[in-house]
Formats: sequence, C-alpha cells, structure tokens
Amino acid sequence: MRRAAALLATLTLLSLSSCGSPTHSRAAIFTSPAAVSPATSSTTGPPAPASSPSAQPSGSRKAPRKSGPGRGPDGAAKITGTDAVALTFDDGPDPVNTPPLLDLLKRYNVKATFCLVGFRARDYPAIVARIAAEGHTLCNHTWQHLEDFSKRDDSYVRWDLKATNDAILAAAPGAKITYFRAPYGNFNPRLDGFAAELHLKPIHWDVDDETWRTDRYGTGPAMIDHITHEVQTFTRRGSIVLSHDNKKPWTATAYAQLIPWLQARFQLIGLPA
Repeated sequence: MRRAAALLATLTLLSLSSCGSPTHSRAAIFTSPAAVSPATSSTTGPPAPASSPSAQPSGSRKAPRKSGPGRGPDGAAKITGTDAVALTFDDGPDPVNTPPLLDLLKRYNVKATFCLVGFRARDYPAIVARIAAEGHTLCNHTWQHLEDFSKRDDSYVRWDLKATNDAILAAAPGAKITYFRAPYGNFNPRLDGFAAELHLKPIHWDVDDETWRTDRYGTGPAMIDHITHEVQTFTRRGSIVLSHDNKKPWTATAYAQLIPWLQARFQLIGLPA
C-alpha cells in the first residue's frame, strides 16, 4: 500500500513538473527574415518587403504608453483633447478624389488632417503641396500601407517612415509633419519608437465612418447613407473621425452633407501642427 502511494506521488510530481513548459522557445517559433537593405532614395521606391516578416518586436524600443480614456492601441491618441472634432482622411493623395475634397473643405473653411501614403505623395506632389498650402495638417501613413508593417524588421520600418516624410517634404518643402498613423491602426511600441525619432505623434481614431466597407454597404448612395449615419450617430465632443479619400469617390459627397451638420454642433479643426 505504501509502495503504491509512493509511486502515485512520484507520478503526480512528474506530471506537474511538465505543465507550462513549452518544448520550443519563443525565439525558435519566429524566424527572422533576411536583412532588407534600406534604399538610398525615397523616390526610387522601397526595398521589397521581406517574404517572412519577423513577428518579434525589438525589446530595445520605448515602453508602451498606458491606455486610458481617449487612447487607442498602445496609447495612440483617439480624441483631440478639446471639445473640437478633427476630420482625418487616409491613404491619399488621390488625383481624382482628393481635389474635390479639398474644394469642399475650402468652401466651408474647414481644416482637416491628411494621412498620406509615401509613394502616392511622390507620384502626386502637386496635391500634397496644395494640402499643405491650404493649411491642413500632415500625417505620415507609411510608404505603401502594408498590413503587416508592424512586423517588418527595423531597417525596413526606419527606411519606410523616413522615405514617406521625404516624399511629403519634397512636394511641400518646409511643411511640418506632426503625426503618424499605422496602417490598419496596428500600433506597437517599436513603431512608436521609430516614429518618435522623426518627432511624429501616433494618432488613432474615435469614430470610423467605414468608408472602406464596400463589401457590406456597397458604393454610391448606399455608402453615402452609411457614412452619414456613422458620423452623425457616433461623433461626440473631441472625436477624431477616420475617413478615406483614396479610391473613395463617395467621401466628398458624403461630407458635403456632413460638414454643415457637424459645424452646427462642433468646432472642426485640423489636429495641431
């Protein structure tokens, strides 16, 4: 009986000692890509994205900011900090859809924030110059809006953000680029650290007008109705509103209705530069 009890105790200890002990370390699970050599010029296009991006962020970057009221992923600001509302437009410049939007904002004397994609800023410098000249706030939205941008290696991320800034400044010399918005809102401390090297502040959003949800809401009048509903329903004092101009012809039409509605209720601002 005693021998059986001792054997049972030994088996129990062996079982417990194996719990929570992975057979592979985290370092073994994620493999690093081959090093990507930074390009020498922001006008030549970025190096090819690594085929197998590393999922391990560097631990040497900044610590994550605390979340709290008005903060999004990794503490990125999603409200203005005042009663004013900020309209933000992502993924441009678009040679077809950004100019009508700028015309609309000028008509109502509204300043907005444009989160620009680097290669499009390179390709359409006159639109970037107009955005800056008309007093709108500039935001770095990375070179090519990669969904897995947050997992790219350090050399690529540093190149990408710098190349995007360079393309914007080539079009609008002397302009101030104040903000950084990660593609798809995929912020992390490592990205924020690289953005901080360029004095860029991360911004998220409080209201998403879902301009991009054509799979669910369609295009044309149906999408315009949906954008209007989202903005009117969810905008509150201090909201940062996310919209898109690139390849979104319905955005300017929707905001032609929304801007008078918003101005009757809120002060509209470009985020402080």
